[in-house]
Amino acid sequence: MTVFEELKARGLIAQMTNEETIKKMLETEKVTFYIGFDPTADSLHVGHFLQLVVMARLQRAGHRPIALLGGGTTMIGDPTGKTDMRRMLTKEDIAENAANFRRQMQRFVDFGDEKAIMVNNADWILPLNYIEFLREIGVHFSVNRMLTAECFKTRLEKGLTFIEFNYMLLQSYDFLHLNRTYGCTLQLGGDDQWSNIINGADLIRRVDGNAAEGMTFTLLTTSEGKKMGKTEKGAVWLDRDKTSPYEFYQYWRNVQDEDVVKCMKLLTFVPLSEIGEYEKLEGSALNPVKERLAYEITKMVHGEEDAAAAQSAARAVFSSHSADSADMPSTEISADAFTNGEIPIVELLLKCGLVPSKGEGRRLIDQGGLFVNGEKILSAMHTLKPGDFKEGRVILKKGKKTFHRVSLK
Repeated sequence: MTVFEELKARGLIAQMTNEETIKKMLETEKVTFYIGFDPTADSLHVGHFLQLVVMARLQRAGHRPIALLGGGTTMIGDPTGKTDMRRMLTKEDIAENAANFRRQMQRFVDFGDEKAIMVNNADWILPLNYIEFLREIGVHFSVNRMLTAECFKTRLEKGLTFIEFNYMLLQSYDFLHLNRTYGCTLQLGGDDQWSNIINGADLIRRVDGNAAEGMTFTLLTTSEGKKMGKTEKGAVWLDRDKTSPYEFYQYWRNVQDEDVVKCMKLLTFVPLSEIGEYEKLEGSALNPVKERLAYEITKMVHGEEDAAAAQSAARAVFSSHSADSADMPSTEISADAFTNGEIPIVELLLKCGLVPSKGEGRRLIDQGGLFVNGEKILSAMHTLKPGDFKEGRVILKKGKKTFHRVSLK
């Protein structure tokens, strides 16, 4: 099976500028392709993970990836999928975030011996002369056509700023620059980037007369169409200090039955022949498959040792209502967290990030979904005293699968 056939069989491909051309490129040439990552945060997250796996898959097939860090485009902010303008970051913040991205990407892609290239578009965007840029690049863009692009629609409803309107031009210019500098002929990205990608390929043809193609990948969503990679505590990060290996493992271990085989296809290197056997399973028979999914992804992100430790801890937790483990997510509280010698359980849930609000905490308890050291909490008015922390800790269990250790400082 060729790499193109593998991408299709795994359900990774969403849209292509020219299927036959791209198929031929990937099957007969050594293609230089790129994916852009705007460093808007200090770590990559699950939303980036699929793109990193695709880069690794294509590199293993003999193609050359360019990982583009958007140090320049982040100064503006991509309006795609946003209802409000992104927070403006300083140059220093962006540079620090880009350095973190660089370190994390090296776990997935081999940058040795020019097998892959990492560049930062700040190097060519920040020195641009705006008038020259408009004369060379802006003249090729129709405002009417841009306004029909999906990436601008949600922003138009609340107000699209002019600075954001420039984003498409700059991303297109990135593709032109990489085509001229490195012979890059293919841009990849999530399906929400389709408008930006096709405009970049079109710009190359208009300005230099060169052929260029684009391909987008399936967005990582649940069977209900919701984006994956979010929890009540926020995004699921690839940085171990923001999302521990145990929490990361548990996120994948707890995916819905309907999503486990799809995630296995999209995000792992498990052979399709093996995954095909999993498609026949349902109910509790899928639990070992979920463990395999969680282990494979955690191993890629954090390494085999951390993946094995997370799996061991998770199994211990699942086997007991009050299981404890050094790898379990934990929170420390000090004596000043107690008022008159006690702390309301709802307040404790909020401190631990197990609920987004006290109202959600009360609802969880009313529905019988909270246990402390294996005992169901029956009232939202329940409080804990320091004496309840046996050996200095208690184990909270939310629902069937979420455990959290709370320790006294």
